[in-house]
Amino acid sequence: MALPERNGFFRLDGRVAIVTGGGQSVGEGIAHRLAAAGARVAVFDVNGPNAASVARDVGGLAIQGDVTNGADIERAVAEVEQELGAVDILVNNAAILGKTACIWELSKEDMEEVLSVNLVGPFLFSRAVLGVPGGDGTGATGMLQEATGMFQRRYGRIVNVASIAGKEGNPTLIPYSASKAGLINLTKALAREVVGQGDITVNAIAPAIIRTRMLDTMPRATMDSLIAKIPMGRTGTIEEVAALVHFLVSSEASFTTGQCYDLSGGRATY
Repeated sequence: MALPERNGFFRLDGRVAIVTGGGQSVGEGIAHRLAAAGARVAVFDVNGPNAASVARDVGGLAIQGDVTNGADIERAVAEVEQELGAVDILVNNAAILGKTACIWELSKEDMEEVLSVNLVGPFLFSRAVLGVPGGDGTGATGMLQEATGMFQRRYGRIVNVASIAGKEGNPTLIPYSASKAGLINLTKALAREVVGQGDITVNAIAPAIIRTRMLDTMPRATMDSLIAKIPMGRTGTIEEVAALVHFLVSSEASFTTGQCYDLSGGRATY
């Protein structure tokens, strides 16, 4: 079988992508990587100026919104379709760490806030871009729209950014760990729901500690203890995360679905 030209590997020309939490850090890196591969990228972020800055850099579309707000999500998907085209790729990257404390110091609201952003958000966004299989384009609002969802076009890539915490469970991070464990299983369940509806795949990635600006504020002792758990003896990079996401959203990754890929430097044990 003939191989494609090297400069054609994992190209995303003509594809439209939404990256949530795309206004900074890992999301920004993913947006840059997908745009460099030819995708038209919508940068969705609760911070409007950040979204605008990244969108300007990648020649994409900035959308300010909250992943926990269904109306914001429907508006965002409609705007992307109007300005860039039907959504081919969704990267559910937006997340919050939440309060760092033991369970007896946490409130019900602390738990619900993290679950709302890290788990309910990806649920809502995935539902919005998929549409209804065999449906007439009727959205969650009940309004009849042109059927442009992934089901209608029989193509789509969804990647959920989980965490090693979702596999191991980090002490003092119960809400975050639980939300990422839930996201991994949302990935597996959704992948099985959409299989057979065309070339639609759903995967997750589970990074360990990644070198971002946020780490600069972390005490050195805490940083050292986290790195000590990683056999490679270093943090991961935003570029390494973006590279894996890039592969998973490409058309070449057509036989890969329902999986959670580690970026842990050997830390993950399953």
